[in-house]
Amino acid sequence: MNKRVLIAGFTGAMGAETIRLIASLEGFEVVAGLAPHAQKDPLKYGLNKNVKIFNSLAEIPANVADIWVDFTSPSAVFENIEFALKHHIRPLVGTTGLSEKQETTLVKLAQKEKLGGLIAPNFGMSAVLLMKFAREAAKYFPDVEIIEMHHADKKDAPSGTALATAKLISQVREAHESAPNEETLENVRGGDYQGIKIHSVRLPGYIAHEQVLFGAKGEALTIRQDSFDRSSFMSGVKVGLEKIMNLKQLVIGLENIL
Repeated sequence: MNKRVLIAGFTGAMGAETIRLIASLEGFEVVAGLAPHAQKDPLKYGLNKNVKIFNSLAEIPANVADIWVDFTSPSAVFENIEFALKHHIRPLVGTTGLSEKQETTLVKLAQKEKLGGLIAPNFGMSAVLLMKFAREAAKYFPDVEIIEMHHADKKDAPSGTALATAKLISQVREAHESAPNEETLENVRGGDYQGIKIHSVRLPGYIAHEQVLFGAKGEALTIRQDSFDRSSFMSGVKVGLEKIMNLKQLVIGLENIL
């Protein structure tokens, strides 16, 4: 029997890629879509005519799906995932913008509901590997800064990937503060996560890119990943779909299920 998938944000670029991915997979089918302004015409979006279209959480009936794929917005994602967990739909979340407090709340709710799921700041394999490599390098290079570059329409800054990278680095980095600088232009040194500077760029033409810059006396190390097309994220979404039904808890980070 196919696993039933609801795609929240199915009218967006990532939602459209997910529709194409699921159509190519055996054992999964899209049964519902959620988007505030979507027309109730699944054929318009390349979906089967029997797919249910919802404009709000209040419209969604019980037992509508097995898996909730979320590519929506930072303002909607927490409520969406809370709804999914309470209705025993396993969440597979690519939307960024959740705070640490919100993530903790959702993890506890998943434990209460005895449900597994995945929240991934990035589904791109190159981004996941960048985070792994950066964590390893930080043991030897405590002086580090992060630059993340995304398309102009991205709602949150810094990106979830950049913040996740900083968190991973902070786990192994010795107590270390960046050299003090006098800012003649406010915030020119970027945001600060436990002494790690993060810089966000938002420009047309970009998709998703990140650099982690390490510096030491007489040498430097740069780790960079580039996502040139949103289809590159689908390899990670595929892994999430294939493993989500076996997860016993709400996992944060694709790297933790690879």
